[in-house]
Amino acid sequence: MLALRPNCECCDKDLPPDAPDALICSFECTFCADCAEQRLPGGRCPNCGGELVRRPVRPADRLTKFPPSDKRVVKAHGFCGSA
Repeated sequence: MLALRPNCECCDKDLPPDAPDALICSFECTFCADCAEQRLPGGRCPNCGGELVRRPVRPADRLTKFPPSDKRVVKAHGFCGSA
């Protein structure tokens, strides 16, 4: 089950479970579409080099039983700059 991390790892933008602009790689590194398009080299995950794809939206009626993660991850990638 996907963790559904709550923020962009680059700019720390909030990405709720239903965010249409949340992107993930196969390791679940999470980025917003703006950072992927404008800041990440080649639009790829800076951690693993993997493809970033749209994160699926968990149905609202499943969020109570299967809540999203509340652990925020922000990494100091040189190209992210300050949020």
